[in-house]
Amino acid sequence: MANDVIEQGVAAITRAMQGRAFPKSALVLGSGLGPFADKLTDSHDIAYSDIPGFPIPTVRGHAGLMRIGKAAGHPLACLQGRFHAYEGHPAAALAVPVRILRRLGVERLILTNAAGSIRADKPAGSLMILTDHINFSGQNPLIGPNDESFGARFFDMSHGYDPHLRARLHTAAKHEGVDVYDGVYVYVLGPNFETPAEIRMFGKLGADAVGMSTVPETLAAVHAGMKVAALSVITNLAAGLAREELTHQDTLAEARNAHARVEKLLLRFFAQLEH
Repeated sequence: MANDVIEQGVAAITRAMQGRAFPKSALVLGSGLGPFADKLTDSHDIAYSDIPGFPIPTVRGHAGLMRIGKAAGHPLACLQGRFHAYEGHPAAALAVPVRILRRLGVERLILTNAAGSIRADKPAGSLMILTDHINFSGQNPLIGPNDESFGARFFDMSHGYDPHLRARLHTAAKHEGVDVYDGVYVYVLGPNFETPAEIRMFGKLGADAVGMSTVPETLAAVHAGMKVAALSVITNLAAGLAREELTHQDTLAEARNAHARVEKLLLRFFAQLEH
């Protein structure tokens, strides 16, 4: 059934492309970062509702639209909105959109997210390039029968976040005068924000930021042979570090505040990528 849905999704997007080549790079925009898609030129849109296998996002800040065009001259498929396990999607369903992109020829997947900082010295507005992750969700989108056409049953995650792409992000940030730092992201299911005790534990485990996304897409993409890079916009200090109550409204507001710097960084990053 999953393979049928993947092929249906590929067919729907191929029809919508009307003979145009699908980009080899894709970007997933996290909470509050959807407006980056407005920077694409020569673009056209495909609604998630028109793509079999693409769930409809239910969270504010996730538009549910694929915009295909060019970012600083680089062909790009830009996904405005993602899907989360806390919305009720089965873990395996989170791999389907990534596998559709892979079938369409995507080689690089760039992920963005909003995250809470576990480091008091990295407050809201900081930007973190993921070097690694901790999957604390107890879920994995690859559980179940393995599809060998995408990848081997057991695969290496030593370099899940591609060193070459990470270096390109650092180069772009330096060129644009945007401060970034490296860190480890811990993935939790949500939808509640974490407790102060959980945050203390995550810090002891070596995590620098916490969030409710990104890892399922990374696992599906690496399994399928794609190169992955990920960028977290720190929107708050995590529970126990922050004095104020944590809200999704504040998450969206802080992401919007950081948008100009994220936009400069990503445009420079895509400008320096080979087509």
